[in-house]
Amino acid sequence: MGRYRPPQPKPSAYITPEGAQAIRDEIEELWKVERPEVTRAVTAAAALGDRSENADYHYGKKRLRQIDSRVRYLSKRLDDLTVVQPRAHEDGRVYFGAWVRLEDSEGQEVEYRVVGPDESDVESNAISMDSPMGKALLGRSENDEVKVKRPKDTAVFEIVAIRYH
Repeated sequence: MGRYRPPQPKPSAYITPEGAQAIRDEIEELWKVERPEVTRAVTAAAALGDRSENADYHYGKKRLRQIDSRVRYLSKRLDDLTVVQPRAHEDGRVYFGAWVRLEDSEGQEVEYRVVGPDESDVESNAISMDSPMGKALLGRSENDEVKVKRPKDTAVFEIVAIRYH
């Protein structure tokens, strides 16, 4: 038996203006703050002489490669993304950028924001539109029942409120 895994579907190419700005901020931080610091450290380590056994030099060079790689990736990804300004829709449905308040079968309420895969974040309750929950929410209205398949079971939620700001 082989270890073939089918290719993953391409992530959605949408991002909110806030998410795009966060990517720009990360690029600027890496390029204008962290990279010059690491470059100075590598230069200082190289001035010490023998580079073959100089851990600071080798770590610094490795970190520079990581920074350059991350900047290239983020720049290319930003070029591929479409910035979408979330706006309220008259039909009252869940679309990209919406904040959705849900209530589970036990009466617990939670609020999620449906965003692009590049800006999903558990701590800020931002879920990807490509996630099972995101897919289940898109196009739904208030008071709709949403079923989300999880690894152990299927969760049922009711949409309590939808907002876009």
